[in-house]
Amino acid sequence: MNELIILFFITAFLSIVIGTVAGFGTSTIFLPIALLFVDFKTALVLVAISHISGSIGATTFFRHGLDKKLILLFGVPSVVLTILGAYLVTYISQDVLQIILGTFILVFSIYSLIKPDFKVPAARINTIIGGSLSGFLQGLVGIGGPLRGAFLISYNLDKFKYIATLAAIAVIIDATRIPIYLANNLLEPLFYYYIPILAVIGIAGSYTGKRIVNKIPPNTFKKVVLVALALASLLLIYRGLNQI
Repeated sequence: MNELIILFFITAFLSIVIGTVAGFGTSTIFLPIALLFVDFKTALVLVAISHISGSIGATTFFRHGLDKKLILLFGVPSVVLTILGAYLVTYISQDVLQIILGTFILVFSIYSLIKPDFKVPAARINTIIGGSLSGFLQGLVGIGGPLRGAFLISYNLDKFKYIATLAAIAVIIDATRIPIYLANNLLEPLFYYYIPILAVIGIAGSYTGKRIVNKIPPNTFKKVVLVALALASLLLIYRGLNQI
């Protein structure tokens, strides 16, 4: 049993490192694996806690790259729709949603790799739509980062601004949904002692990710993110199909 708990925390650390480097992916990687240890509702809360810890670390370590305008335009609609998604967790089947989301991101990432000049126009309405959709999905299925990444990677932000902005938006969303999860008793008291451990792991993982990001050439960074998006989408599709 102790070995399984240690493995759970190691997985949390590795997913945060990868999530920091790509700007997303902590939940996409960690949630399916966490389901091997605990039920969905418990996994949703614990992954959210590790996610916010890693995002706080990334926001701190990359704070010089924060884009306040994007955070506002993306973050406000994200918060509103996250609340809706979080309240609907116990009422809506998430399997089909994951498959649809995964298919969309897979097509986007492959097309962007084939057509490097393709990008979502950095218009205000596109930013608001991206924030709304990612917030709703984050609250509902615990995974919204790949969609945020798909929108923001098209804005040609430098890697530090991209990671910092995504992390700050993630903090806002997680700070909105976690209290709702806890208020709805999704986490049993048995798992409360996981919270401080995951908080420490989040900071350590984001710091490790920062050290890796510093060594990635800027012209390689977008390709790394697009490949990560494609892999994340396949994981979403696979997980959705397995649950149908």
